[in-house]
Amino acid sequence: MTVIAALRPLAKAPAAALARVRFVLTDMDDTLTHEGRLSARTYDAIERLRDGGIPVLPVTAAPAGWADQMARMWPVDGVIAENGGLFLRRTADGDVERRFWHAKEERTVAAGRLERLRQTIHADLPQVELASDQPFRLCSLAFRVPSDPGLRMALVRHFQAAGAEVTVNSLWVLGWFGGYDKLGMARRVMRDVHDLDIDATPDAVAYAGDSVNDAPMFAHFPTSVGVSTVIDFLSDIPRPPAWITRGPGGDGFVELVDALLAAQDDQQP
Repeated sequence: MTVIAALRPLAKAPAAALARVRFVLTDMDDTLTHEGRLSARTYDAIERLRDGGIPVLPVTAAPAGWADQMARMWPVDGVIAENGGLFLRRTADGDVERRFWHAKEERTVAAGRLERLRQTIHADLPQVELASDQPFRLCSLAFRVPSDPGLRMALVRHFQAAGAEVTVNSLWVLGWFGGYDKLGMARRVMRDVHDLDIDATPDAVAYAGDSVNDAPMFAHFPTSVGVSTVIDFLSDIPRPPAWITRGPGGDGFVELVDALLAAQDDQQP
């Protein structure tokens, strides 16, 4: 049986498992969005979860600048940005607090290494394009994903040769220094902010994603959900998500929200 054939439809997920979910962590690009847009129904689904007592935390490779706006204005509990480099959360007075993976001194050293790496990559691979959102990043270096597989792999190898962490998603080839990832920062945030040990109680969290950089999250959480387009990346995901939606992007996320809230209602006396 192929990996795709073995994926189980979300509609068959047991209600008892869904009812144990207390938090939803989710990728953003091509999971909450589809073709670069966030639909009203997806935004409404996030709000319905919040109103139902299930906080939502986007966990994204997107830059700190995007995450700042999301943390301030979206109905979310906070945002893990730059693949784990920092966490942003709205404060009571409407400002945003930032918690970085690294201390300030370590971030300064990493920033210098990333800039030198950017110069090397542009010298060796002049055809690659720096991501248009790079000016809004604080912890990472991002390039647009090259359409040429050979060029994409050459870019990945440059990050690896420099000792950087690197991942590829639907938008970016993203690199950083520091040994963290989405799961590492999620573990820290859930412990420090919500007093939840995700190693002891992984079934308290549902995770939704679509791409390679979601692999650690898919492997960790038993209620892991891939939106339908995850099939494009399965060859590079060691352990596929437990469940798959019918729809892509935000439509798939709405399916997850509907299933979680229905399971919650079923548990009401």
